[in-house]
Amino acid sequence: MTQDTLSEAEYDAITDAAAHWCMRVHAADCTEEERRAFKQWHDAHPLHAFEYEAMLEIWDVAEHLPRPESPSVVTPRPTSSRSWRQFAVAAGVFALALPLAAYTGWNLGWLPNSYQHFAATDNVRQVTLSDGSQLELNLNTDLTFSNYKDERRVTLKKGEAFFTVSHDMAHPFVVRAGEGRIRVTGTRFNVWMYQDQVRVNLIEGSVLVTSNRSLPGDGLRLGPSMQARYKQGDYMPQISQTYADDSSLAWRNGKLVLDNLALSDALPLINRYLSNPLELADTHTGSIRVGGIYNIKELSNLANSLPKVLPVYLSRNKEGNPVINSIPQQPPKS
Repeated sequence: MTQDTLSEAEYDAITDAAAHWCMRVHAADCTEEERRAFKQWHDAHPLHAFEYEAMLEIWDVAEHLPRPESPSVVTPRPTSSRSWRQFAVAAGVFALALPLAAYTGWNLGWLPNSYQHFAATDNVRQVTLSDGSQLELNLNTDLTFSNYKDERRVTLKKGEAFFTVSHDMAHPFVVRAGEGRIRVTGTRFNVWMYQDQVRVNLIEGSVLVTSNRSLPGDGLRLGPSMQARYKQGDYMPQISQTYADDSSLAWRNGKLVLDNLALSDALPLINRYLSNPLELADTHTGSIRVGGIYNIKELSNLANSLPKVLPVYLSRNKEGNPVINSIPQQPPKS
């Protein structure tokens, strides 16, 4: 079966299955046997994966819906394949009908009127959002854009992006990254994220950065040539000045610049590009400094080259990931 020759019935069957698996995988009682069956279905055809990703995006938007305070209603699980679509539609209507009985989701700011998903894998990608804002996505980057009545919202799921935001004072542009938030009206800035670490570099205009969007207030204001960084659990971001030779945007030219950094500081910048992240054996190894300019598409070769330029050797942990170890210093001969 190929995507070009699918009948409407075949396509509907795949959509039904995607809705079924999206609900089952997110269910608390989903068994390991079901998860294995889901993976087998997911990997069986590219269209299965495509339809499932589309369902996940709908699920992601639904997370922004307010939860009604009325007692929960138990909905019986459908038994036939055909009923999954009816169940999904009925569940969606039910979820929306309670909070939106008197108002529309758009007017109350609960639902976006447009939703876009963008990803960059092996190449830097330039995209234009529905509001006219321009984005440049670094390798291994994934984000979504939702246009709400009271804000334009980007959720950076992983990676790094450079933003040139169209000006709209009445419709702020918000980037959610980790636990924090960056709020602007029109400006140029860069957001980098790896695991729970986030860095924001402002090039032009001004932004407000908070490390925890559940806290009141809009956060700290950055001016041009300033950087904010935060990680999970930070009460407020750390603010610093950047300089003319700052290399944080070298990725836009395909480069990663390590300017005499300790390995403990360099590894998050490197690992963002790797499928098997490098690890440090101990804090002493982390204090060894590294420098150089690297092609961001060739960083998978970096691990094997480190022992050639640094006093380190590589081992493997039980997961098979490379571990950097410092070579013990030989005591001087007396």
